[in-house]
Amino acid sequence: MPKSPLIYAIDFGTSNSLLAAATPEGELAPIPLDVEAPDPTILRSILYFPSMNECFYGQRAIDEFTRHDMEGRLVRSIKKYLPVRSFVGTYVDNRPLNLEDIIAIFLGELRRRANAHFDADVDSVVLGRPAKFSGEEGDDAYAQYRLERAARGAGFKHIEFLAEPLAAAFDFRGQIAEPKLVCVADFGGGTSDFTVVRIRPDGYDRERDVLSIGGVSVAGDALDGAVMRGRIARHFGADVEYKVPFGSNVLRMPRDLMEKICSPADISLLRERDTFEFLKNVRTWSLGGKDREKMDRLFCLIEDQLGFKVFEEIERTKRALSDAASAKFVFDYPGAEVEEKFTLKGFEELIAPKTDAILTSLDETVAAAGLKFADIDLVCCTGGTARVAVLRRALEERFGVGKLQQHNNFHSIVRGLSSRARQLF
Repeated sequence: MPKSPLIYAIDFGTSNSLLAAATPEGELAPIPLDVEAPDPTILRSILYFPSMNECFYGQRAIDEFTRHDMEGRLVRSIKKYLPVRSFVGTYVDNRPLNLEDIIAIFLGELRRRANAHFDADVDSVVLGRPAKFSGEEGDDAYAQYRLERAARGAGFKHIEFLAEPLAAAFDFRGQIAEPKLVCVADFGGGTSDFTVVRIRPDGYDRERDVLSIGGVSVAGDALDGAVMRGRIARHFGADVEYKVPFGSNVLRMPRDLMEKICSPADISLLRERDTFEFLKNVRTWSLGGKDREKMDRLFCLIEDQLGFKVFEEIERTKRALSDAASAKFVFDYPGAEVEEKFTLKGFEELIAPKTDAILTSLDETVAAAGLKFADIDLVCCTGGTARVAVLRRALEERFGVGKLQQHNNFHSIVRGLSSRARQLF
């Protein structure tokens, strides 16, 4: 184990998190954070609270959630709520737990595991952040403020932030032999981030060489939500019609309620007493047997807390469509069985408004650098959503197939953060 001072580098992601470190002598590889995961260096950004006094993380969180028959509180994709001022937190055992505290618990667990790994007590960190948490400057600053509060709550005293695409650029520099104009495209779970930077083999100067930074809070989770909204939600009552007693108007399930099932973080809100009573009335007032079947599936989804599993199947289907012309969504939980066949064309039509927003942000970032696509020498792609076929094709059409470099999807950012951590010595 290293005897020199350590600085941690943390890539806290919407979907996955990693931790590496640096000493004055060099950078240290990402450490095993989750021995139960297929790649132990990757800890899924998931927490499970069976009660207020107990918490599990990553793959163990998923396993324990299942073992406890989906009782308790499963928390995922928390990073994306940092710029949302209206999102204060959630409830565990009917007790409020604010967003900063939840993230502090998670970052604190990363620090605890790293301290045990290195037999050290480290309070300095280089922490990744999106190029833009939000398009609104005030909300972006507010999100970083919340993340810094969480990091301090986790026990870190010395905190530096580095935009994730710049971290990826740090890692990329070792692959070039001469200066290049590079567009770093980081497609994550919560944000899509872009940076145009002039990179030399020894790195870059953040003042002179970073030509533009852009991004949008639309990425993998938003694509999954679009699939849920467009094709899966109807099986759970999104299009149910009903008449209230003594009323003559045919009403449809309120859109704001159905929007909640398009985000796994919001499905639990449907369990609130008044909302749940209203949904039971809708089932009673519905106009046909098919509608009642859909409402029964919705109750099963809510009561058995199946949101996470449904979105896992959506994610699996999305990945399958990265390499195939069609794929089948299959959810076989008793009482909530759903099958839907997707073609690649139909899937891309569903997600088009989201991918258009991502690509518009990319175009604006290149334009802000005062460049055309042809001026870019290389495109460094990172993040799991980079595998989505429509995004990959769009990059090829803009920049040319030969310019695309598919970087290590999960490790490039944390390695870049550790490079920056070493510089701090």
